[in-house]
Amino acid sequence: MVTVEQIKELRGQTGAGVSAVREALEHSNGNTEEAIKYLREKGIAKGEKRKDKVAKNGTLGVYIHNNNKLVVVVEVASETDFAANTPDMQKFAKELAMHIAAVNPLYITVESIDEKTMQVERDAAQSGLEGKPENIKESIINGKLEKFYKEVVLLKQDFFVDETKTVGDALNEMIAKIGEKIQITQFYRVKVTEAPTCTTIFANPTEE
Repeated sequence: MVTVEQIKELRGQTGAGVSAVREALEHSNGNTEEAIKYLREKGIAKGEKRKDKVAKNGTLGVYIHNNNKLVVVVEVASETDFAANTPDMQKFAKELAMHIAAVNPLYITVESIDEKTMQVERDAAQSGLEGKPENIKESIINGKLEKFYKEVVLLKQDFFVDETKTVGDALNEMIAKIGEKIQITQFYRVKVTEAPTCTTIFANPTEE
């Protein structure tokens, strides 16, 4: 039987989606190395092999609400201009813009959340846990932080156009499909009477 821990570990190693990881583990009877081989044979783990590549080209996804009071622009970077202009990339960028318009994320990755905000969330997650065993405390804190991430982090959110996967899962599927490094690098969400949301992963020094 495939465990949650095995799924989390393999997702961390390959970047593949939950359903793909579960399928690979079931196919390999829980053998991680065989599961990775299975994913690579299917092209799903290509993202891991291309993570050190540089995405210097890309396309913009644009969404304008029909009342002309909400507009979103999202940049999706790729290694080549050819990939950026494929129908799959154009569709993905447009769907991302629709997602951002509907769900209103504040950050692209967990790593791009500023330290001040993270400290506030950590303090809130730890509140009221005095006296609980350390393992229980850690589980509760992690659960609260994951809930926060799903509310504000783009890659952690359920994809608006297909809620069976996260935006991160959809991104990894695009990497496998296109065969290049693909990266959501920045987005702008502007709504009448509201302060604009402008975020970029370039604010995070660990990202390239």
